[in-house]
Amino acid sequence: MTAPARLDGRFTTDVLTAVLERLCAGLGLDHRGARLVKLTANAVFDLPAERVHVRIVGSMGLQHRAPKVVAVARWLAAHGVPAVRLVEEVPQPLVVGDHVATVWHTVPVTGRAVDGRDLGRLLLRMHSLPPPDVPLPRWAPLDDVRHRIADAEELTATDRVFLEERCAELAFRLDAYRPELPLGVVHGDAHLGNLIPGVDGPVLCDFDSTGVGPREWDLSTLPIGVARFGHPARWYRQLSRVYGFDVTRSPGYALLRDVRELKLTTSALPILRSHPDVGAELRRRLRALRDGDTITPWRPYR
Repeated sequence: MTAPARLDGRFTTDVLTAVLERLCAGLGLDHRGARLVKLTANAVFDLPAERVHVRIVGSMGLQHRAPKVVAVARWLAAHGVPAVRLVEEVPQPLVVGDHVATVWHTVPVTGRAVDGRDLGRLLLRMHSLPPPDVPLPRWAPLDDVRHRIADAEELTATDRVFLEERCAELAFRLDAYRPELPLGVVHGDAHLGNLIPGVDGPVLCDFDSTGVGPREWDLSTLPIGVARFGHPARWYRQLSRVYGFDVTRSPGYALLRDVRELKLTTSALPILRSHPDVGAELRRRLRALRDGDTITPWRPYR
């Protein structure tokens, strides 16, 4: 990593808190007691007094996805799919200075843990829906990677060249990819962390990567979680049984894994200056990609 050219990162906790307070002032929301519950590709604040969550886009280069996220949430709501719901009294998405945000109803949670069966059922339901009236983008999994590389707060020239060349190589391989399952609307980032264990059952969240593409893409996340993050192998067995398809036996799985791991690696790039503690894990992942290492454990970005 290069030494910071400046110390005023765009996504520090102080900056994000100021954005939240400005948003709340404009909407008449009570931000007292607000808690930052997630900070990777997006910052998510819990506002307990209002029973809402505020989600602030964590990359300037990916703010264009916010209207799509709103459209997908409304499409799922119209079909009764268990998913997070927008606060419709608020115009969505919201622009707050240089930042873009959305506001969601808090999901009351239960102590029951979600597993691969829950994900399999919700994916089957989502994949069976008629397409929304609003056009969705075609599956282009490397687009956000390129945006994040361009938007990286801190990145050495060597690492930048490596990531750009890796993108080009995977783009070439994707041109020849032929999925076995029919194309359709895919969640795009279907892992158990994007299921909330609601009191009425699990609900889907995070529609940043939703688009029209190969359904295998939604099935590829869990086995990578088993290999990289030590998730229980039974989660993927549950998913494949419920869904009725084992993506790890698909000829294209190695390609999907390589694309997914590049996305997982680059997700922290826009916040590197603001949160330099993610640098060690980024270097671990970059080293694995360079070495063709698909088994060394990774840790979540914190």
